[in-house]
Amino acid sequence: MQLADLFESLEPERIETGFQFTEGPVWHPEGYLLFSDIPADTIYRVSADHTITPWRQPSGNANGLTLDRQGRLVACEHGNRRVSLTMPDGEVRPLATHYDGKRLNSPNDVVVRSDGSIYFTDPPYGVQEEARELPFNGVYRISPQGAIELWVDDFDRPNGLAFSPNEAVLYVDDTVRRHIRAFDVGADGGLSNGRIWADMDSPDAGGPDGMKVDREGNVYCTGPGGLWVFTPGAECVGVIRGPEQPANLAFGGANLNTLYITARTSLYTLRTKLPGMPVL
Repeated sequence: MQLADLFESLEPERIETGFQFTEGPVWHPEGYLLFSDIPADTIYRVSADHTITPWRQPSGNANGLTLDRQGRLVACEHGNRRVSLTMPDGEVRPLATHYDGKRLNSPNDVVVRSDGSIYFTDPPYGVQEEARELPFNGVYRISPQGAIELWVDDFDRPNGLAFSPNEAVLYVDDTVRRHIRAFDVGADGGLSNGRIWADMDSPDAGGPDGMKVDREGNVYCTGPGGLWVFTPGAECVGVIRGPEQPANLAFGGANLNTLYITARTSLYTLRTKLPGMPVL
């Protein structure tokens, strides 16, 4: 397989620029994209014609975004050190703020399983070292009943995460160690058999960050030098290099074959030949 087998073009198209640090894109099935500008403390909405307007401000310095099974926004908020849920009337409710009586570091990225459970990573990028209460950087699950469970605590900087199409595997990348790990997902939502799935070490600057999966199980992960693409067997197909270092990505559009890429000060798109996995 080659990159040309997966993309209609290998040149990212810039939609808009002038942001501070873009992150966390998610496509809503009603036909619009949401993404974060972390330092600007804003979540933006991108309509089908690419009109961009503020959607929520302040956002708690939101980073990673996704949708729950009811289509409500789930956000990792650096500034508030929590995972939140935005209700249809605009009310923002906390979903996770503490573990074992201690405040979370700064939740970074988030995915929702089909049973409604929420998995998120918690590195310390958004918190001063002296303000930390947890001595580790965990991968957590919020059960459908609201219980907060710590499943992995030996990452250096856990960041992006994504399920395989059948949800049997959860991929989580480690920015500092520059690799993607894979975990088997049990019927109860537990994670086991953690192993290094792909090595992303490179002479290029940057580390693994946002990650998504298409319907054939190919893994797309922003990383050193650009957007890395892997087959389900962890073979690296190639790296797409754009004008700016990418941070995160999301499949969107009517057929989920438009890849929206947040890259530092801008938002880009690429057209794919395979649709991505829907979040709902």
